[in-house]
Formats: sequence, structure tokens, C-alpha cells
Amino acid sequence: MPAALPPLRWDIFCQVIDNFGDIGVCWRLACALAQRGDTVRLRVDDASALTWMAPQGCLGVQVLPYDAPWDAAVAPQAVIEAFGCEAPAAYLQALAQQPVPLVNLEYLSAETYVERCHRLPSPIQHGPGQGLTRWFFYPGFTAGTGGLLREDDLAQRQAGFDRWAWRQQHAVAPQALAITLFCYEPAALEPWLQQLMALPQAQPVQLLVTPGRPTVAVQQALKNLNKIGHQPLSDKREQLSISYLKPCAQPQFDALLWASDLNLVRGEDSLVRALWAGQPLVWHIYPQDDDAHHAKLQAFLDWLQAPASLRAFHWAWNGVTAATSLPPISAQVLQEWGDCVRAARQRLWAQDGLLDQLRRFIFEKS
Repeated sequence: MPAALPPLRWDIFCQVIDNFGDIGVCWRLACALAQRGDTVRLRVDDASALTWMAPQGCLGVQVLPYDAPWDAAVAPQAVIEAFGCEAPAAYLQALAQQPVPLVNLEYLSAETYVERCHRLPSPIQHGPGQGLTRWFFYPGFTAGTGGLLREDDLAQRQAGFDRWAWRQQHAVAPQALAITLFCYEPAALEPWLQQLMALPQAQPVQLLVTPGRPTVAVQQALKNLNKIGHQPLSDKREQLSISYLKPCAQPQFDALLWASDLNLVRGEDSLVRALWAGQPLVWHIYPQDDDAHHAKLQAFLDWLQAPASLRAFHWAWNGVTAATSLPPISAQVLQEWGDCVRAARQRLWAQDGLLDQLRRFIFEKS
């Protein structure tokens, strides 16, 4: 059970760079803290994604403009600058007058530097925040890191989920191989679609394509493959049926991952949610110009203890090896991948999650 710690008041700063991954993580964190009885002000420079990501809002979470003024009447007890963003100068100046823990919540990685850098201090010696200490807090996959975000009721919600009822409601045939596709523009997309089309007739495939870049990528790939007759909401290509999804709230995205037989995800928030889902997964890591993401992907696959076929698929999917080197998907392969993910999930359940570690850290530094 979570440690019984008193409620806290948080300010979380979030700058939306692209793809809504930053605000997705921050919103989940804010809501998870509110579940504990904390009150959270999410200060964000672009809250537009919350209209579909969290249309009902969350009790205990208030959304404010990024540069909203300091309010001494409800001063925070903890401040998070998410993913390297920096609070406005006027805010830092006010915070320095009554210092509280200032946390830089970093990006997720399985690389070894994470354990070395987790919980390190960085005193602010100049500027409006002079006198404050910024603490680096790293999420991660091992006990020496800050852990992964999971809500207190996650296991209960998953246990009560009826995946067959969900599939029936969303017109996914019981015998179909349901695949969630949430990606950037993978070089291997076209040969992979060809693979799916060529599966035996006894194995229909339903590809559930998320909106935005994944939908555009699939449509372009189909054009490149000279497949015509595209329809706006669905498509049928030999053994492959394609459904184009609408934007959905975070709980509905979780349900999509739980109901699918294979989850191809991207970024940070969806990777964590796919791990908790316990289904076979493939991670499309955010590409970097200097190929630094290759080492990050390698570290993740090593931690995952990924079998050879899963490693080969990741390398091709992420453009490290030739697109044509994708290993074919089969029932045996998916079973192997699923066993691997569930074993990794079991290791994660045995560790303290991000929520517990972060709250304890604040009380320790207060």
C-alpha cells in the first residue's frame, strides 16, 4: 500500500514542444497526485490538447497559463519543471523567497547514466532563482531510478477490463489480430504493411491507426504501394483491415492497448502504458539527428531482455537496419514477445513507482 503521507500542493510547469508527449506525462502525473489527495496546478503554455486528452478534467487539478503570476496565498510545497523547461523568471524570484523543493523531472531512459544522475542537486547561483536548488529526478526501469508512473488503481482497472466486450463495441473481430499503431514515420512501414497483407487467410489482421502522424504515414504508405480506393474511416487490403481512430482521452487509450494483441507505440507516455498493458510491444523511439536514440534503444532492449526477433524488429522499425529486415509476425513470435513484456512488467511491479518515490523525495527535501 502507498505510504501514508500528508497531502501536498504542487505546481507543475510543462511546455508543449511537439506530439503532446510532454503534456501527456504531466497530465497523468497531475491526476495521479490528485488521486492521493494532493492539489496540483498544471502551468502549461499550450493546453489545447487537453480538450481531447482530458475532456472531463480532473478533480484536484487546475490548469493555468505557463506565465500565471505567483500566488502567495496558495504557495506550492513542491514545484516540478518537466523535461528541462524552466519556470518564468518572476516565478523563480518569488519562489526563492520561501524555498521549496524544485524538481527537474527528466526524460525516461534505460541508459546507465540515469542511476548516476538521479536525485543529484544543481544549486542555482545566478539569476532570479539564485539560492534555490534544482533537483534532477529521473524516471527509469530499475530500483536505482525514480521508477515509472502508475496510478494507485491501475491494476484494479486492468483486472476489471473486458477486452472482448471492448473489441465487440469497436467492431474488432474476435479472431482478428488487433494491432495498435502509434508511430512517427517508420521507414519499415511499407514492407510491414505488405507483410500483414500477405498473412495466411486464416489470420485476419485489424490495424487500429491512431490519428495525426500515424494516419498520414499509413495513407502515404498505401499510396506508395499503389493501393487505391482509400476510405476516410476504414480500409480493407487483402487480409488487412485498417481502422482510422479519432483522438481519445487517456483512459480510452489505455483500453485500446489492453484490448490489442500487439502495440506499436512511440515516445514516452505510450511506452510506459504499453508496458503496463502487458501485451507484445514495439517502441518507435523519438529520432535524434546525432543518432543518440540508437544507444537509448539498445539500453531499453537490454533491460527488457528482448529476444532476438524483438530486437531485430525494433532495429528495422527504428531505421537502424534495413527496412526489409523485419522479422515476420507469427503466433509463436507474439507469444515470445508477450512473455518478455509480462516478465518485465512483473519486475516493475516489484519496484516503487514514480508517484511514491517523488512524494517521499519532496518530504525528504522539505
